[in-house]
Amino acid sequence: MFDEVAVLTFRRATPSRFSGISKAVSGTAVSAAIAVTALFAADQADAAPALAAEHAQVDEAGLATLWEALWHQSGTPTRLVRWEQPVRWRLSGRNLPAHREMVLRALAAVSQETGIPFTEANADPEDPDGADAAAPNLRIEIVANTALENRQPCVTTLDFRTETQIDTALVQMRERDVLRCAHHEAMHVMGVRGHPAGKTVLSYFPVKVDSLLPLDRALLRAWYSPRMRPGMTPFEALPVLAQEWLALQPDPLAAAAARDRFFADTVAAMRAYAEGTGDIPAIVRRSGKATAEGVRLGRGEMGYFLGVAYLEGTTVSAPDREAALRWLERSASVGNRTAQARLAGMR
Repeated sequence: MFDEVAVLTFRRATPSRFSGISKAVSGTAVSAAIAVTALFAADQADAAPALAAEHAQVDEAGLATLWEALWHQSGTPTRLVRWEQPVRWRLSGRNLPAHREMVLRALAAVSQETGIPFTEANADPEDPDGADAAAPNLRIEIVANTALENRQPCVTTLDFRTETQIDTALVQMRERDVLRCAHHEAMHVMGVRGHPAGKTVLSYFPVKVDSLLPLDRALLRAWYSPRMRPGMTPFEALPVLAQEWLALQPDPLAAAAARDRFFADTVAAMRAYAEGTGDIPAIVRRSGKATAEGVRLGRGEMGYFLGVAYLEGTTVSAPDREAALRWLERSASVGNRTAQARLAGMR
């Protein structure tokens, strides 16, 4: 079982402009990029039979997995955050030759699905002022087996000014847990903060840990799709996630019907949650890391998310301005500032 926490750090700073993308990377950096590509190809080839089998077995439970991926383990639903710039990574810590290949394989896998390029920062010590001289925005540390909190083999910290775009990230993995943590943490690095149930490396009860599963790949493709916008609410993101899920199904008509049922059931459950009569997803409770404060804050957030859903007609059956106003007012009344601002703009 994973006992990892995806921590969120909010900070205020002047945004720095990304530079150096158009510069030629050093020979060492190119070698690292080739190595990542080769590792990903080998990973894909090894996993091909398993991927085919999994493809045929993905069912309605996959929709719940995608929904649960949108929840922080504290008990709070999240907005969509992702990278809007290339990732420059640096690996440091203990016994790196033994762990580098697995780390590169995980980075290659998420890069392949998202289209976000990964380049090793400062890869060429002979060219300190070249294209790779900029500081990394992703740091990966292999730490001692006695490091981190008890029962926590790995942790990812995402750093962003607003809940839209990732600025920097830090991954820490205990040395003995790199195999089971690398792909799990790579998913968190890309902005997916949940620990859903189902066939995903993000699960606290995973069926596979050393490569991405089909549902992981579908989730990442949707997360970085042009149809997604940074800062999307869960109800805005869910139809895009479901579209990728549909592409995995052998019977599109039956899958579409299952999707519609799931949407209706989820909206009903979240209405109850926001009203205080329902609860967070069972897997979030099962993780044992939900807090009373997280659930309380989540209820206010969910009221806002429902208001947006009814205003835009997304995930719900049809737009309903009156319902939207009721939910926004409910959320605003418990101190949700985003709902308060949205209401002010509607009056």
